[in-house]
Amino acid sequence: MNSIHPIQRLFRLALASALGSGMAICASPLAGHAEVLYTLQTKCSIKGGSPLPCTVTAENRGNATFYLHQIGATRKTIRITDKPLRMTRWVTGKEWWESLQGAAARFSTDTICFNGRDLCVVNPNYLRSVQINNISTQNRDLVKVHFGSDGRINASCYDDGCGVNLK
Repeated sequence: MNSIHPIQRLFRLALASALGSGMAICASPLAGHAEVLYTLQTKCSIKGGSPLPCTVTAENRGNATFYLHQIGATRKTIRITDKPLRMTRWVTGKEWWESLQGAAARFSTDTICFNGRDLCVVNPNYLRSVQINNISTQNRDLVKVHFGSDGRINASCYDDGCGVNLK
């Protein structure tokens, strides 16, 4: 069993910007044996829309944690792998995994968002516990990571640093 709580992997990504990876392909987001870690009844939004009731199920599958977001009839799947450490989303219709462009956690709204506001989920209890128990996130509101086209992290930031243009 994996000793790292799945959502902590998002913060690992933000704190470990030197890590890189290659993209793994899988035939289906539902393939393989799964160990359910938790199910959360909360609210999610898609493409910046209004928050809707949703169910998030986190499952361990080998070296990856899958987050299955059920929002009405829509299902969105995010996969976080350990080795290599990276985040991907299942592209329905194309039937393959695509690297995320970015992920962010905003503590003041208890929200984790993927690819800007393409998919956002509210997880108040756990985000508060992460902020309290992780010195790197104490007194912070925003943690973001950005991925290059190869899936490697090419930037991570906190708060006002996320708006800095370093051209």
